[in-house]
Amino acid sequence: MSPDAQSESDDEEGPVRVTEELARHMANKREELFEEFGIRDEFPAEVLSEAKARTEDVGSEIQAEIDEREDLRDLTTWTTDPVDAQDFDDAISIRREEDAYRLWVHIADVTHYVTPETSMWEEAVKRCNTVYLPGYTVHMLPPILAETVCSLVPQEDRLAHTVEMEIDDETLSFEDVDIYKSVINSDERLTYSECENRLEDEDAPLHDENVLAFELADRMHEQRKADGSLVLNPRRDRAHTIIEESMLKANKAVTHTLMWDRGVEAMYRVHPQPTPDQWNDALREIQELDSVSIPGSSWDDPRKAVNAALEQSPDRQLNKIQRAVLKVMPRAKYMNDPFGGHHALNFDIYGHFTSPIRRLSDLINHWIVHTNDVPETLIKLCDRASDNQKDGETAERLYKQFLQEVGVDPYAVNNRGVEVVEDPDEAEYGV
Repeated sequence: MSPDAQSESDDEEGPVRVTEELARHMANKREELFEEFGIRDEFPAEVLSEAKARTEDVGSEIQAEIDEREDLRDLTTWTTDPVDAQDFDDAISIRREEDAYRLWVHIADVTHYVTPETSMWEEAVKRCNTVYLPGYTVHMLPPILAETVCSLVPQEDRLAHTVEMEIDDETLSFEDVDIYKSVINSDERLTYSECENRLEDEDAPLHDENVLAFELADRMHEQRKADGSLVLNPRRDRAHTIIEESMLKANKAVTHTLMWDRGVEAMYRVHPQPTPDQWNDALREIQELDSVSIPGSSWDDPRKAVNAALEQSPDRQLNKIQRAVLKVMPRAKYMNDPFGGHHALNFDIYGHFTSPIRRLSDLINHWIVHTNDVPETLIKLCDRASDNQKDGETAERLYKQFLQEVGVDPYAVNNRGVEVVEDPDEAEYGV
């Protein structure tokens, strides 16, 4: 069962119940981590005020934009997210054509509302990304904006930035890429488990569309592996595969357009490769694990060797294989040029575009795509985003460790949230 599928079943159990005393300890630990890593939790009043103002009279504003955009409201479109998702920033549409697939990835047009002259943009630059702690989220953008006008909710007109891709049936390469501002109207919001159900039920709405989306996504996934892309989670369900592969394809399309068609700087994602000795250490550690072997045919590329080991190993060894790889893998970072490529994905050029609600890199790349205007401080922004991402991930790891030390399951907290109860006898966890 995938983590998100587990989340949906866990969600039915209700939130994790903790005592008031433990809740205070958890809050104090968060504050300690926020101070240590410079994580900004509360939004300044002027940022909240500005965000609230942008949520007013939404219908009239969207109506005024329609003539200036591609009107895709009649195109069958849907979102797929975890059951507890608070905002929906990406949606897809798909159609089979002669000798090609046509895939649309629609991304919330955040830069229509958050522009460089706004306080929200300045605050996003300071935060750089959303930080996810178990049961607690520190947003990059005010939720009052992100969860309303920027969220691609069903049955509502929404402004989007669409990546339309014609994908060759045989090679799965781009025959054509078009990136433009649009207006969409999502037909439905699916959770991952609902998507799985639609794939199974031939009479269900969006069945044919999801079957076609998975057909393409599965082919793209297998091609990535054959080309040498590292797949550390080899047992994802079909719903995750659809979304992951669609977003990777859209990100790749955008950053290839920025580099090869326009030749502009942007916030590219560069991932260095381990040294040969580091890879040898990782593969030796994997090979020594019980019930794990690496087929001789895959040793020519360490990434393919790891993929093969993960696919053939028992479930109990998955985490150990993943840890062996992550120990030697350098951190990916943002850079103003893409050269060096993304080693884990085995992409020569890559960058982020599909999550502008939670990542500064995507927000800035949206701005560059639309305006061709590259910020003068781009190199500093790349460095800041890389550093802040590292700090956020470190804070998340330390908070999980703290929860384990006080006897709380961070996985359960992450999936189910927290409820504070006055009566200790009603609590699952106390101190």
